[in-house]
Amino acid sequence: MKLLVKLFPLGHLAISVLFILSAFALLAFAGIELWYALVAAEGKGVALRVEGVLNTIALLTIAVAALELGQTIVEEEIQRVAHMSAPSRVRRFLSRFMVVLVVALSIEALVAAFKFSRVDPSQLPYAAAIGVMAAALLAAWGVFIYLNLGAEALEPEALAAAKKEDKKVEAAK
Repeated sequence: MKLLVKLFPLGHLAISVLFILSAFALLAFAGIELWYALVAAEGKGVALRVEGVLNTIALLTIAVAALELGQTIVEEEIQRVAHMSAPSRVRRFLSRFMVVLVVALSIEALVAAFKFSRVDPSQLPYAAAIGVMAAALLAAWGVFIYLNLGAEALEPEALAAAKKEDKKVEAAK
């Protein structure tokens, strides 16, 4: 069982590396898309160029989310000694994830709304659904944080340990 527990950090490291590699692959695809939109699309209309730029923004949004998730997993699961049992640790990990997700969904809703308003307005409800999902996640996250404060008050030593560990992780950067 102890061997199994020691394998978890390796699994987390592998997942983080794959998230980071995926982010860089998406960054490369975004660069190629932008190149085609700005340079290689000579003689093509503005609408096609705008479409390429919007696709670039969408790819970059997903790349940022993947990169942030990779970093979060490294910092929260590999660098830290404490496990996820403390309410403050769970809240922090979930909050970092939710920030990325809500921002990515919000940007995606904006890009989709702009794209659909120009290309196919009948698709605007789908863009709105993405925005509603981002708002619902933001509201649910707020409720989670509010309800989690009571649990954190029961374990003040866990919060103090998390803050102490934060200083160590920041110093290691």
